[in-house]
Amino acid sequence: MRLQVLAIGRLKAGPEKTLSLDYQTRLETLGRKAGIGRMTVTEFAESQAQTATQRQAEEAKLLSAALAPKAFTLVLDERGKACSSEAFSHLLQRHLDQGTQDLAFLIGGPDGHGAETRKHAGQIISLGEMTWPHRLVRIMLLEQIYRAVTIMVNHPYHRS
Repeated sequence: MRLQVLAIGRLKAGPEKTLSLDYQTRLETLGRKAGIGRMTVTEFAESQAQTATQRQAEEAKLLSAALAPKAFTLVLDERGKACSSEAFSHLLQRHLDQGTQDLAFLIGGPDGHGAETRKHAGQIISLGEMTWPHRLVRIMLLEQIYRAVTIMVNHPYHRS
């Protein structure tokens, strides 16, 4: 299975970028053991449109155009379903077992995702009820993907 993280907002050089790259590097090695062939992170500039609705629409087009054909989409949104790290790991394992070839995580910009993006999502997930800056969401998501993979391969990183 291939993973895509499609994110609105660019990480600048600094601690967020360093941490993001660290989790990506960790995932490259351990992911293969779990059946994840490749993970890519693609970032897009935030829309500069005048209204939130226009920005969401422009950003949705960018994300949609970058999706792998037939990718199952997991949209990160505060209105989504929160789950434990173990449940998230089971979600990834279920997609592996079902033969999902491409799994895409969509991270919106400061205005979040529009209704159309949520409507067409394979699943909407949340990192909790709090609102998080999209730069931190990316790092939190990458850490949770890494944690999920460690659970899948019985690596000692995750402790119950």
